[in-house]
Amino acid sequence: MDASLERLSKALADRYTIEREIGRGGMATVYLAEDLKHHRKVAIKVLRPELAAVLGAERFLHEINVTASLQHPHLLPLFDSGQADSFVYYVMPYVEGESLRHKLDRERQLSVDDAVRIAEQVASALDYAHRNGVIHRDIKPGNILLHDGQALLADFGIGLAVQAAGGDRLTETGLSLGTPQYMSPEQATADRELDGRQAIIAKVITDRPQGITSLRDTVPLHVAEAVDRALAKLPADRFATAAQFAEALTNPSAVEVFPVAAEHGAAAPAVSRLQVRPRWLAWVLPLSLVVLTGLAAWGWLRPTRSPDKVRVRFEVPIPPSEPLADEPGNVIALSPDGAQIVYVGEGDQGSQLYLRPIDQLDARPIPGTEGALTPFFSPDGQWIGFTTFGEVRKVPVGGGPATTVAEHTETRGATWGEDDAIVFASISGLWRVSAGGGPKEQLTQVDARLRQNRRPESLPGGRGVLFTVGQGYPEAWRIAVHSFSTGEVTLLFEGDTPRYSETGHILYGRADGVLMAVPFDPLRLEVTGQHRAALEGVMVKTSATTEFDISRNGTLLYLTGEVGGGTMVLVERGGVERSLGMQPDVYFSPRFSPDGSRLVFTIGQAAAGQVWIHEIAQGTSMPLTFEEQSSYPVWSWDGQRVAFSSPILGTSDLFWRRADGSGVAEALLEIPDAQRPACFSRDGRYLVYRENTLGTGQDIWVLALEGDRRPWPVIESPTWRETAPALSPDGRWLAYGSSLSGSDEIYVSAF
Repeated sequence: MDASLERLSKALADRYTIEREIGRGGMATVYLAEDLKHHRKVAIKVLRPELAAVLGAERFLHEINVTASLQHPHLLPLFDSGQADSFVYYVMPYVEGESLRHKLDRERQLSVDDAVRIAEQVASALDYAHRNGVIHRDIKPGNILLHDGQALLADFGIGLAVQAAGGDRLTETGLSLGTPQYMSPEQATADRELDGRQAIIAKVITDRPQGITSLRDTVPLHVAEAVDRALAKLPADRFATAAQFAEALTNPSAVEVFPVAAEHGAAAPAVSRLQVRPRWLAWVLPLSLVVLTGLAAWGWLRPTRSPDKVRVRFEVPIPPSEPLADEPGNVIALSPDGAQIVYVGEGDQGSQLYLRPIDQLDARPIPGTEGALTPFFSPDGQWIGFTTFGEVRKVPVGGGPATTVAEHTETRGATWGEDDAIVFASISGLWRVSAGGGPKEQLTQVDARLRQNRRPESLPGGRGVLFTVGQGYPEAWRIAVHSFSTGEVTLLFEGDTPRYSETGHILYGRADGVLMAVPFDPLRLEVTGQHRAALEGVMVKTSATTEFDISRNGTLLYLTGEVGGGTMVLVERGGVERSLGMQPDVYFSPRFSPDGSRLVFTIGQAAAGQVWIHEIAQGTSMPLTFEEQSSYPVWSWDGQRVAFSSPILGTSDLFWRRADGSGVAEALLEIPDAQRPACFSRDGRYLVYRENTLGTGQDIWVLALEGDRRPWPVIESPTWRETAPALSPDGRWLAYGSSLSGSDEIYVSAF
């Protein structure tokens, strides 16, 4: 051990054990260390002595605190900073993986999809930081770390802290803040006023950059256009924000609002917008109920377009007295002619349906629809169908009593076909019944391949029905099609909430709020072309439902905004709230560590959640998992590990991982049924979890953590639903919820 490393080890011995040097840069030397308090691997970055002397430790540490509050899935968080002996240091998580620079050196090039994905993730992190007033100043492949397929931007704000602390004295060090090959023109020429636009360009050279398609002709046109615009010499010619750049990379219509007209040599049609913002529930960030009318709105999906069609886009106000209902399924529907909207609203008497013609300002409640869910129209537009928790019903649009079409438990959406039959989804599969009532016919049966059926959509021609199936828990949703003639179910592609467009496309939602379109033949029941992004910013609920509908004449109705938008606070026993300093997001399942110093929780929308850990005293958070759909984390008995549910192996299985983020996730149980961890026994021998089985529904099981890790049921029944198990502190009693009496109640049983 050299003298400097030995001196550093002694200076930090009470907090960190230095293992070895792992890198050197222009500003700092990096060491791998063990965090003694939290038992985790960390990277300690020690400023160069000459730089620390010029900056002054106190001022640098003050400035670096600006970045401590940054929390984003693609930002490497700041754990700690300080001065020990003559060393000025800051601490970040140690990421097992490699930098983008190393990956490029090894593989020479990335696939287009990988390049776009990494760029989109980095741009997302940049946009978040820019909105919080922090600029990176040195975006390059060496500062982008890759871990489990995810990009993490390192050293965020360090350059800013150095600049703020050092000012003009930086010239004494010979240090350049930024790498010349990756600087914007204004940064390279020492322009003092830097904003978010400088951080989205990749490489600056004197001449105009060569077009990317001339180097690689497989790059999509919209990606090439986005890169070209991002490399513009003048800031005013670039994207105003990193978010706009990310959108342009993934959305073909983002660089130009309506690119079809330019492609066909015609003038773009006029666009009329009516900006009216509706009211939504408190747990939802600002959103809009948007209508995009005219077949030309989807004309770009066809090889030609009609020049006399005009796109009209406007927002529909929802009365404060009847806000949209907080339901996991779809709550809006559009009539076949695009002239009327029906939605589930929350009135004085609870939820019911409201009908609003597009050309009128007021909606009217529909009597007899109390408790309605998932509305849908008949093909002729004369009836509105809807489901409740135990029925499929219908009501005339022109007025009249609502009648029951079929009785069934736990319905999950329905659709009215041209054959005057209604197909509805339930916990047991898809069913079909005449719209006039009568016997039910089961079309699909839930099994290990088709774990959940929901969101059916009738196809023209009467050959089959589209629907969503789940494969894992939380579900990895896929679009499937059922053939009425053969009874076969064909899995098509990943996505949710399918809708058929008269342009000959399936529209469907992704977990990131992008509305996709793919050509589809409703007679052969086959996908016939490539998937394309049609629209961004569509609301995705935590159930993965995408809120939109489309009429036969091409009118599109959709919700915008994000579900969640809340934050977490600590509440003292006296009722006083204490902020954790966390940014608004979608948070689920928070759990205290056994010693009360940390929180573990799931963060993220819909099927894109990940497990995070928050250090309460330090006010910092870090991701524990990078696999989407990881959820329901629980601490081990000693606080050293976190168990969670994740579809890493294809279905939702039990995993655990060291709470310091080191190592890899280890599978605890891998079986076809979906599992959700609940709690560990105090002696560390057992993990109690809930299992979703095909035969008995939701049951409570126990997994032995010693020996062969054998699972066995504790509370199991073919009829009732058992949920939310919890062990008493002494481990003798098990509390759980059950529907034994017909409604959910709490029971206690010996463990």
